[in-house]
Amino acid sequence: MTDHVHDLQSVREATDRMLTALAKLDNAALAEESHLPDWTRGHVLAHLARNADALVNVFAGRPMYESAEARDRDIERDAQRPLDVQLADVRATHAAFLAETERDQDWSRTVELRNGVTDLASNVPFRRLVEVELHHVDLDIGYALSDLPQEFTAREIAFLADRWSGRPEVPPVTLQLAGDGGGTTWHTGGSEGGPVTLLGTGAELLGWLAGRGDRGAHLTVVGGPLPALPPL
Repeated sequence: MTDHVHDLQSVREATDRMLTALAKLDNAALAEESHLPDWTRGHVLAHLARNADALVNVFAGRPMYESAEARDRDIERDAQRPLDVQLADVRATHAAFLAETERDQDWSRTVELRNGVTDLASNVPFRRLVEVELHHVDLDIGYALSDLPQEFTAREIAFLADRWSGRPEVPPVTLQLAGDGGGTTWHTGGSEGGPVTLLGTGAELLGWLAGRGDRGAHLTVVGGPLPALPPL
């Protein structure tokens, strides 16, 4: 089982790191574009706050979001708020998420996320960590994929490689850390088409899997063209 205690500590550290960086911005910077299409930095922060609320719902056995439309509407509503309000919301919802994880519960139980996706309760803290770390990168405030903790990068590569496994539109792909002599590899994709090997740094491999950064443009591709992945 995933070590949820370790992951919750990582969530605390990642959130503190992001909030410290955000405190150097101003309202004008918050209204500027993020790395995510059609989203400002304000949209990213609104999403992070509402995601923390949604994960509290997951732990409590309620629907994660009222609906996809309500989720999008809430993000759009909150995106325009000034920096101090945004930061206060992120802090408060982060604290509420942590408080929910501190109550007595069965961490081995299955919980329901969005769109019928289920997972173990013990994996939810890592899912929150993914939100904080990747969206910190998306904010475009000086934190890059290459700045992510090495442990996180390896775990997220494994998680996303599993997510794209068995997809017929993705050929069989082997991901390998460049310079590792073949010691660290992951596999993804389906069984149709010729096998492809991608070699690069952890940040480059994660960028391809997550649709971020240069999206694999600097990877070494062996066996065919760089495969295109569906959107997350």
